[in-house]
Amino acid sequence: MKGRTPTRILRAVVLATMLLAAGCDMVGVKHVTSRQYASQRRSDVLSTRTLSDTTVQTLNVVALSQDECAANFPRCTNTLLYTDGLDDERRLSALSELWLAYALQQSDRAKTVDDQALNDYLQAARYAYAYLFYTARNPGERAFETRQSQVLDFYNYAVQQSVGSFFRRLPELGTDWSSKPVAGWNLLRPNTDVYLGSGDYIPSELIPSAGLRFIGLRNTYRRDGFGSEFVAVGAAPADTSQVWREPNYVPLTAVLEFPGDTLASVLNTDSVRVYAKNPYLDNSIELDHQTIPLAANFTAPYGVWLARSGFARQSIRSLLGRGGISKPQVLLMQPYDPDRLTVVMLHGLASSPEAWINVVNEVMGDEQLRRTYQVWEVYYPTNVPVAVNLRQIRQALDETLRHFDPSGKAVASNHMVLIGHSMGGVIARLLVSSSDDKLWNVVPERADLAAADKQRLRERLAPYLQFSPMPQVTRAVFLAAPHRGTPVARWKLARWFGGLIRLPLTLLEEAKNIADAAQGKSGVPTTPTQLPNSIDNLSDTDPFIKASSTLPISSNVHYHTIVGVYKPKGALPDSDDGVVPYASSHLEGADSELAVPSWHDVQETPQAIIELRRILRLHASTLHCLQPETGTQQPCSSGTH
Repeated sequence: MKGRTPTRILRAVVLATMLLAAGCDMVGVKHVTSRQYASQRRSDVLSTRTLSDTTVQTLNVVALSQDECAANFPRCTNTLLYTDGLDDERRLSALSELWLAYALQQSDRAKTVDDQALNDYLQAARYAYAYLFYTARNPGERAFETRQSQVLDFYNYAVQQSVGSFFRRLPELGTDWSSKPVAGWNLLRPNTDVYLGSGDYIPSELIPSAGLRFIGLRNTYRRDGFGSEFVAVGAAPADTSQVWREPNYVPLTAVLEFPGDTLASVLNTDSVRVYAKNPYLDNSIELDHQTIPLAANFTAPYGVWLARSGFARQSIRSLLGRGGISKPQVLLMQPYDPDRLTVVMLHGLASSPEAWINVVNEVMGDEQLRRTYQVWEVYYPTNVPVAVNLRQIRQALDETLRHFDPSGKAVASNHMVLIGHSMGGVIARLLVSSSDDKLWNVVPERADLAAADKQRLRERLAPYLQFSPMPQVTRAVFLAAPHRGTPVARWKLARWFGGLIRLPLTLLEEAKNIADAAQGKSGVPTTPTQLPNSIDNLSDTDPFIKASSTLPISSNVHYHTIVGVYKPKGALPDSDDGVVPYASSHLEGADSELAVPSWHDVQETPQAIIELRRILRLHASTLHCLQPETGTQQPCSSGTH
């Protein structure tokens, strides 16, 4: 008996241990922080380069691990694809993430998207596409689910990489895209409505928008949705003599479609079609008999254009008459649309389209305004006299309108809005004013000038001193505009800087001819007349600016003023923006006036931008283009007034 005691004791201990183990809790509770909670729900192969919890759990259901999938990827994906016990949503979303993870590894290894990586990205996109459109529930039924957001990101990123690879292969793909399979896939002819100007539909460069961040732009305006966002860059225009410039930086949203009527046919197809959509025209796309909202990035093309423009250097050179722009140009910010109202923006002295950096982005970042308006920016040399710029800008706008709408009946050609800052505001005001015969007294002429000489003088000066309002314009906004000039132009520093300005030789020759006509050319040498430059013109003592400030604005035009108040010293009438006195920028009869605490660059302030948005909404609603209560777009009137 004594010999059996250790055995009995051992059995008792083992039995007690088993009983205790059976009574222990096998599940514990762990509390996580809000950051850990968000990370667990949202982390995936794109954000952390590790598989999402959802995919890891799906692998567990079919008795797989991440390590097993990494060691034998074909076995892993086949097991997921053919094992029972998973619904289609779990199966397809996990396969999309696994193929994307595999593609990222291949890309990192090869430092490029080779055939293997391209196939992997297309597989990832196809499984995501099948999850979104060929499972029991439609995308709207999963609208609040994190998993669908992840899968949409998988799709969009895979599309970005695939379309970027297709673009780099354009030389071998040819024009029909069906010459030979690429990475084992049959590429169907693309469907596109992206226009890059000058009859060009094929970009010379394609830049993914997702990786772009801009310094100097306050906000990036996007539209969430389906597809991958790009900046399509067109070639520089071959004809530089034309006064208009169509945009060669435009937004493009790419979509991949995998043809098929059933889930099985989509998963078995080896064909893929690329859609390249213009988000200014396309808010959605039809896929599998469903209307799907398209993603878009409207800021990225504008930001890339500005970053590459070199406007800052050009504007100073142009002001000094030492290169840069020599004639006004009309720059279209979006592809021309005959059914959108047109906003024309004119910058000020020593400036360029960079004056509107945030104005254009913020105003057109408004979805309703973007659907209603298109923006043109006038880029002009700021060294020449106001009257010369007025004439040349009017010619440039008229020529642009005739080119795009010869009949003048399009919405774009009627009820236009002018927005001008500083000297651009002065020019904008004169574009909607009548001169009649009120400016002739600014030109000195001999009292005994012969009738023939007077007629010759009038013929030479008429293009600069006789003008009528642009009939296409029915609203204008003037920001910090020195309509009556500014004493700053008389300051010693301003006069010194003005002395550095060179005027174009052709303009100097024209001035000499005008001076000769004013004196009566009789073979007797005349004293050369000093032609004023733009800084001279902006003085509050300049004859032209004083005379033009009294010209009446067309009764067909509603106008508004926005003024800056810099360090107010008393009542508003006694204030200024550091450059322009309130008394010069104020206009009687304006529909509205907003005073903003600001330096002269008032156009960049949030208050001014909000006011511009308000005015543009008012203009559109007055024309029944936009219903303020609902924000729905209505057909605009295209008739002239």
